[in-house]
Amino acid sequence: MDSPHQLLLFVASLAANVFSAFAGGGAGLLQLPVLLFLGLPFAVALVTHKIATVALGVGATLRHSKTSILERSFVLFVLGCGVPGVILGAGVILHVPDWAARLALGVLTMGLGIYSWWQHDLGQEYIPRHRHGRGLWLGGLGLFLIGVLNGSLASGTGLFVTMWLVRWFGLDYRRAVAYTLVLVGLFWNGAGAITLGVLGSVAWSWLPALLLGSLLGGYLGAHLAIAKGNRWIKRAFELVTFLVGCSLLFG
Repeated sequence: MDSPHQLLLFVASLAANVFSAFAGGGAGLLQLPVLLFLGLPFAVALVTHKIATVALGVGATLRHSKTSILERSFVLFVLGCGVPGVILGAGVILHVPDWAARLALGVLTMGLGIYSWWQHDLGQEYIPRHRHGRGLWLGGLGLFLIGVLNGSLASGTGLFVTMWLVRWFGLDYRRAVAYTLVLVGLFWNGAGAITLGVLGSVAWSWLPALLLGSLLGGYLGAHLAIAKGNRWIKRAFELVTFLVGCSLLFG
């Protein structure tokens, strides 16, 4: 990789991860297509992108560690439900065609944005629910299934976690984005990166620029999410879901 390509990777990674950290997902909207455009095969681009997104989680965690909105028991629950799904999804994606999954994911992702846009007060207040019994287990099953998508596809699955935490568990957008960035960005993506790294090939020379852009973008995007509040995050979420959906359907 020469210097102009490294600069392009850094700028694309920085922009993608600022928006992702602010909206609660969608780093693959820009970062993954850039890797494909520059010539990486899909499987290699997916593994390389997944590794780079771990730095997004690191940057966001550094910023969110200065607040105290994450609940330890709920953190462990999200990790316990999601990580096995991530490993399962990462273990099968390199052996199956992705066009059908990308089509379905594109439709569902656009649906998330449309649903959020119609529900004007969605995620504006923190009203926790489904924390016990059947509701908790159904919520955990939802997280496991989203984890499978997260491990198998790179674009937009963090947005599903954000919406699931808002709609099912009653979090406001600011809290939901914090959980998504820290747990999905750092731990879910970390598990997926390790699994894909063992099973697939990595473009190691492309990673320094991607990692730096992801780290800085994660920190800056998390700072914007904390500073702007739920209404701005909701609008950013709706915009990013629409763009990610279009990218999956027409990219």
